[in-house]
Amino acid sequence: MNPPAPYGVIPIDKPVGPTSHDAVAAVRRALRTKAVGHTGTLDPFASGLLLICVGPATRLAEYFAPLPKTYVATMRLGAATDTDDHTGETIASSDAWGALTREQVEAALAAQVGEVQQLPPSYSAKKVDGERMYAVARRGGEVERTPVTVIIYGIRVLSVDLPDVVFEVECGSGTYIRAIARDAGEALGVGGHLRQLRRTRIGPHDVERAVPMDRLGEDELVRAAMLTAAEAVSHLPRVVADERGEADLRHGRAVQAPEGFAADGAVAVVSTAGELLAVGEAAGGVVRPRKVFAGAG
Repeated sequence: MNPPAPYGVIPIDKPVGPTSHDAVAAVRRALRTKAVGHTGTLDPFASGLLLICVGPATRLAEYFAPLPKTYVATMRLGAATDTDDHTGETIASSDAWGALTREQVEAALAAQVGEVQQLPPSYSAKKVDGERMYAVARRGGEVERTPVTVIIYGIRVLSVDLPDVVFEVECGSGTYIRAIARDAGEALGVGGHLRQLRRTRIGPHDVERAVPMDRLGEDELVRAAMLTAAEAVSHLPRVVADERGEADLRHGRAVQAPEGFAADGAVAVVSTAGELLAVGEAAGGVVRPRKVFAGAG
């Protein structure tokens, strides 16, 4: 008999260098399956946590996008670059960073906490008139940038060894950590850019559980790290379905939420054994299935 097809979400620790698509390709090769997809990209110069969906779990990708993300970043003051990171060309520099204090640096970063308007980097993947901004910038075109609303939950300075500053940031989807470094440098009047970036958390998922990308060939390690579908969406409100409810879900029928269940929106429906049966939309005490996974494992 053939072994069961892999099904779940693998937390990967991506090193500096490979793209997120390289990580997906590595998982495909290691697990010998084409049903693989990531839940959000990391720039090649960044390292850290990627959540890779495998098998039927690829249908869960949309539920990870809203999760807050945590990064540890190194900002270098005294130089601004055209990409807002160390891969770009220096466009302005200043030696005035030598007179800065830790308190000034902390204040420049703290000013960006909250719901803020952030100008995306010129070299970003955002589309303007259907074209990626980095593609326009690379051919020397004029990039029209519009500020976007992002949420930065908190920034904590870990160390100051000027001109370098290491900080941890927790933020919402769509936030550019490069832009935080750039804007802090501008506020301090010396310029700044991002030197290093590592993603350490996505919602409840920590890089400590992740499989290093170069160890994907170790089956036992991968199996131990693999999140079940139910574990992967542990951040969603949860409804437990009995046997009748499970049968209803298999046929695409709605199930009743428990009395007093007040959540609206996306809900994970699990069996009494903890298996993810479906992700549905809750409203008025009823959960209507959007994606059914009963029997997928």
